[in-house]
Amino acid sequence: MQISKIGWKTVQFFLAIVFILLSWWIFALLLETPAFPPPLEAFTSFFKSMQGDMLLHLRISFYRVAASLLMAAVLGIPAGLFLGKNPHIDQYISPVIYLTYPIPKVVFLPVLLILLGIGDLSKVVLIALIVFYQILVTTRDAARNLQTEYIVSVKSLGANSLELYRHVYLPGCLPAILTSLRLGLGTALAVLFLTETYATSKGIGYFIMYSWSSMAYDKMFAGIIAMGLMGFLLYIFLDGCERYLCSWLNP
Repeated sequence: MQISKIGWKTVQFFLAIVFILLSWWIFALLLETPAFPPPLEAFTSFFKSMQGDMLLHLRISFYRVAASLLMAAVLGIPAGLFLGKNPHIDQYISPVIYLTYPIPKVVFLPVLLILLGIGDLSKVVLIALIVFYQILVTTRDAARNLQTEYIVSVKSLGANSLELYRHVYLPGCLPAILTSLRLGLGTALAVLFLTETYATSKGIGYFIMYSWSSMAYDKMFAGIIAMGLMGFLLYIFLDGCERYLCSWLNP
């Protein structure tokens, strides 16, 4: 009997989890150090910590990541579509993007902390700024490379500029946009951890570093597990959005 596509993916996920846990257990045995606890000890601490203050830290981190991705998408998608549709304007904006894109935006963290304070806003803005560039460039390139036949055929039906965005550019660029969001998610989580280690007492990054400084290594790994699960669930959400919104890609 053939295994369904969903069933096979479930088996693959299960095998991947077994491989990761087994590798983790082997490394813990080889290292024999409290700084690298085995999976059972780390997960036991994870469930205990979730009943304590770690859940609050996780909620705050989730808010920061979700808000930053939303902000980056709201700003980056329209800008990318506009530049991709209007190459005569893009030729003037492209040099600015080209010069500013390679700059590591994390260097602006002290500036944002001074201007926006040490609360959520400075962290959200920094993460959104980094992800914004990824979405902008990916969306612009996807819009620029759309097949001309699609655009001409819709124009011949009398579509105005707004209808072109709605019926041609946005649907045509949606797979690339969602891919950039998935890639941006990994970057957002990495920057989130960095921002939560400076001038803050909230967030899963703070929880991990505080546990490390207290030599509570089981709690440190509990925080790492929590951050990994948060990223995994957000990734699954974006993957589900692609399957729903871009159903023609996976008939």
